[in-house]
Formats: sequence, C-alpha cells, structure tokens
Amino acid sequence: MSGLAAVLAGRHTPGVHRWESALDVADVRHAVEHAGWTFGYVDGAPLDTTPAVLRAIGDALAFPDHYGVNLDALNDCLRDLPGPTVLLWDAWSGYARAEPARFAVVVEILGERGPEEPLLEVLLRGPGPDGVPVLA
Repeated sequence: MSGLAAVLAGRHTPGVHRWESALDVADVRHAVEHAGWTFGYVDGAPLDTTPAVLRAIGDALAFPDHYGVNLDALNDCLRDLPGPTVLLWDAWSGYARAEPARFAVVVEILGERGPEEPLLEVLLRGPGPDGVPVLA
C-alpha cells in the first residue's frame, strides 16, 4: 500500500493510476477513511458501456440525485466532492477495451483537478491496457 499511503500522506500527487494490490476492499476503505479521505468503490466487471460506468461512479461517490449521468455532469459533480477522495475501480479493463476513446475521456475528466477542487485519487486495479501510470 506504499503508493497509496504516500498519496494519503500528501507525499505523492493524486491522479489516476494503475494499482497492483491484493488488499481486500474493506482494508483499502479502512486505510483511506482512517487518513480522513472519502472512499468510493466501483466493481467494473459488469461494466462495458459509458452510461453504466458513469452510473457506477456516481453511485460510488454518492453524487446527488440530479446527476445527469453524462461526461459534463461527471466533471461538475467531481468539483463538488466533500473533500479528498479515493475511488477504487476494480476490473476496469473491460470498459477500457470496449470503449477505448470514451475510457480515455473518462480518465481525463477523473484526472483533471484544479487548485481549488478537492483531491481525487483513482486507483485502477487489475490488468488492463497500457497508458495509465502505475502507482508504486
């Protein structure tokens, strides 16, 4: 968990990273919440379309009921996160392979944080296409 620990401690810049870890989701949640960050979890195994992924992210991050389940709404709702947040996204590669162009846009939106916006670390756990930096 050293890479994640560095993010939680402010020694590594949050962003979107591939993450190799066999830790149980409950253990990751505990570590994240113990550090004072919010935690969200997406099981990506059944997700291979953009609407399904956006819905799952919205559910994981407790977006408001008016969340529009589209890329603009994702961008807007990420600005309103309650504070620093970790999103653990297991089995992300099915979506990355099914819709590579849309996946790239979702990753771009998840990774863009302005100086006034809450910190967001997205952990893409499991094997998948190259192109996302690894959190070591």
